[in-house]
Amino acid sequence: MQHTDRLIDDNVHALMQGIDLISAIDDDAYLTSTAPLAKAAAGGHFRHCIDFYACFAAGIKTGRINYDLRERNAEVETNRQTAIEKIEAIIECLRGLANEDCEREVQVISECSASADWSRSSVKRELQFLLSHTIHHYAIVAVSLRMRGIEPGEEFGVAPSTLRHWRAQCVR
Repeated sequence: MQHTDRLIDDNVHALMQGIDLISAIDDDAYLTSTAPLAKAAAGGHFRHCIDFYACFAAGIKTGRINYDLRERNAEVETNRQTAIEKIEAIIECLRGLANEDCEREVQVISECSASADWSRSSVKRELQFLLSHTIHHYAIVAVSLRMRGIEPGEEFGVAPSTLRHWRAQCVR
């Protein structure tokens, strides 16, 4: 498997973990935040991640990914089935990427940056960003759920490279 294939697979795996968790928890767990740890409930974190992937999917078609154009659809935050459907659409988009697509240059802009200038990037680099961003939000969700007595699974919110390291340690 080439590196790009693994990167796509890792993103898909993380998104599938999200679907699995959303399916396993109830509406209360999806909608209720654990203050003061997190203002946003699990649904808010999932919506945020979905928004970033949706901007990515829209932008790779044009070569300009604008993360500032997030939809911020409240229904994704409050309706687990809507969130699952959005994630499934993102997975389908990712699975449609070829290695040559991942090597394409794109322009990127995000309110997170100090300037409002477009930056050069690549589809592959943005996939790396999205995976890291998603895992970090999942980690917040995991801690928040655990504080409420809900176990999301020991691998939820853990980076794929860490999981591979853990598995390699078990083999030894």
